[in-house]
Amino acid sequence: MTTSSNDTIVALATVPGISAIAVIRLSGADAISITQKVFRGKNLNEQASHTIHFGRILSADEIIDEVLVSVFRAPSSFTRENSVEISCHGSPLVATKIIRALLSAGARLANPGEFTKRAFLNKRFDLTQAEAVADLIHAESDAAHHAAINQMRGGFKTELESLRQELIHFASLVELELDFGEEDVEFAKRDELRGMVLRIQAFITPLIDSFQAGNVIKNGIRTVIAGKPNAGKSTLLNALLNEERALVSDIPGTTRDVIEDVIHLDGLAIRFIDTAGLREAQDPIEAMGIDRTQQEMKKSSLIFYMIDLGNTSFTEMDAQESHLRDLGIPFILIGNKVDKCTPEIKLVAEQRGYVLISALQKTNLSVLKTKIVELFQIQSRHSGTIVTSLRHYECLTETNAALERVLSSLNTRTTGDFMAMDIRQALFYLGSITGEISTEDLLDSIFSRFCIGK
Repeated sequence: MTTSSNDTIVALATVPGISAIAVIRLSGADAISITQKVFRGKNLNEQASHTIHFGRILSADEIIDEVLVSVFRAPSSFTRENSVEISCHGSPLVATKIIRALLSAGARLANPGEFTKRAFLNKRFDLTQAEAVADLIHAESDAAHHAAINQMRGGFKTELESLRQELIHFASLVELELDFGEEDVEFAKRDELRGMVLRIQAFITPLIDSFQAGNVIKNGIRTVIAGKPNAGKSTLLNALLNEERALVSDIPGTTRDVIEDVIHLDGLAIRFIDTAGLREAQDPIEAMGIDRTQQEMKKSSLIFYMIDLGNTSFTEMDAQESHLRDLGIPFILIGNKVDKCTPEIKLVAEQRGYVLISALQKTNLSVLKTKIVELFQIQSRHSGTIVTSLRHYECLTETNAALERVLSSLNTRTTGDFMAMDIRQALFYLGSITGEISTEDLLDSIFSRFCIGK
């Protein structure tokens, strides 16, 4: 079906399922008049913005539900269009019938993220703030919530736009020089341009550097619990979660598949992944589980590597530590069953920085949790603006690369047309961050990740 930005769209704005209430949202020039066609109560077309009205929703003279209708007139709404929100009883059947009645009255179903996309296109906010709406909806930790709120309130857009405008000024002067190429004139003072480039780099470099922490804040710390069979991996997962999430048995190779769950620690989401024990597989199913363990380890942010101190040797400890270092991924060595090991093994494990625990008795788990925060050196309330979006990080990195080329051109007195091209590249990527420069494909990609009613 062909869609248009002039259509009036409708969608369920609350989570599908049985609940106390459900909210149905409409936006578009005809949102109020379409709702009036199925509403029995006050004439909504005559009501002021930001008012709520009780009445009934009908379809072919059948009463579907008694509802509250909230009216928002353009431009004083989220989308800056006429908007309506219908609060009905939270029956999936009732909500579906109301939406069908509105479709019959002239609305169409909204696409994913279309409400927020319209707010962006109507200049309600810039693209970084629009993306922050999705981040806020999906925030699973205090740190992710704080980062999303900061971005929604403007983040780094004001200063970024100011710097971009200065760069546009210099770009226009360099372009003007090209028009007078035969006369060897210089409108853009090179020292001022150099200073401008260095100021932009001084601003964006900390943002680029913040992405590693931002990625952890947004997506959580993906922590794989690995080790040989019967090292106590599943017992540790259960102890960390305070529930019997994973099956525990003395039989080696019990865990065949990946088990995943989340805890929140110091405002961060820690995604623990219990995996099959690493050994020579005894059957094809266990072999598949071991292969998944190895794949999970390679894509993790952190590895908890557990060693049964009551059943190991110095040679075995050396071999497992060497394997972990070869992976190049941050890891914490965990010596489990510390109550069953020899004094010699315990002393060596302490000297090598193992966290000594008893997963069964839940001993020293707080030390293990503290170690995660120390390793990543992240505070849940980051003091400055932090980049959590891969798209923003890539744009900032490309901007910085283009600015480096501009500096190189200034140092070597390269011809102005090459420098102008690099300045245009920097402007393109800076503009892409806030949406000053965008394509329909980019916008579709961003907003397709939103839920339908947002």
